[in-house]
Amino acid sequence: MSDLGPSLTPLAGGHSGRTFLGEVGGERAVVRVYPPGDERGPGAPEVDAAVLRLVRGLVPVPEVVEVRRPQPEDGLPGLLVTQWLPGERGDLALADLVARDDVEALGRLGGSMGSVAGTLAGMPTLRAGPFLDAELAVGEFSDGGLAEWVERMVDWSAPDRERLRRVAGPAQDLLDTVGRTSVVHSDLNPKNVLVGPGSDAVAAVLDWEFAHAGHPWTDVGNLLRLDRHPAYVAAVLSAWTALRGGDPDELLAGARAADLWALVDLASRAGDNPVADRAEELLRAIATTGDVHAWPFGR
Repeated sequence: MSDLGPSLTPLAGGHSGRTFLGEVGGERAVVRVYPPGDERGPGAPEVDAAVLRLVRGLVPVPEVVEVRRPQPEDGLPGLLVTQWLPGERGDLALADLVARDDVEALGRLGGSMGSVAGTLAGMPTLRAGPFLDAELAVGEFSDGGLAEWVERMVDWSAPDRERLRRVAGPAQDLLDTVGRTSVVHSDLNPKNVLVGPGSDAVAAVLDWEFAHAGHPWTDVGNLLRLDRHPAYVAAVLSAWTALRGGDPDELLAGARAADLWALVDLASRAGDNPVADRAEELLRAIATTGDVHAWPFGR
């Protein structure tokens, strides 16, 4: 196996604490660590590597350098080593553009992000489910519909949960109008992309550990969950529909519906991190108003 250099430096972003900057053959590399007993199983590094190889050339991703399954008998974690790429974290780039109200640059970045989501939505799968192994065999989800997901995951008062179920029913009906599934990144937001130096375009999409076969609108919902500058939103929707067709307003409604799955999951972990806390606040606003477009955070 490769020599990963004398030290690993934690990379900023996210809450897992499992991604580091290292060195392979004198070159900087990004190292994802999978401890023995990882809930995704020992094949997780191979699954993530296979997803990167699947999408490479269609969306910008780093090249896979090395993959190692966990070796619990030796106390060694699994590893996924990928090339290091230059760039600025997308959430930092987007925040700067929003602060400057740079409408043209926001349009360019939103268009680039929407194109990534639209490209993935055009990579068909036979059914929805988790990726199981290095061959990307698709398993099965056993969650039922959104209403069942709400009942299972949301620990609110009975009236509040009932309000959310009344939103979940029509949202599921809207999702069911799409009769196909596709590759889904499932955590596609500015924090998980690099913006190329001197550009307003996506240079790399990172952190594919939640990738699965699922609803084609899912990634748009994630992209627009908390980032709602009008120029950015319009560009994401325009780029996606330019690739996949449809009406931007209908896509936005569908994306908000699809994102309820993730919001419910995140809100069930409120108190663990700021992302989960904001998800719960947003989900409560949706339940209270009955509107998937609700926004409780001001401008």
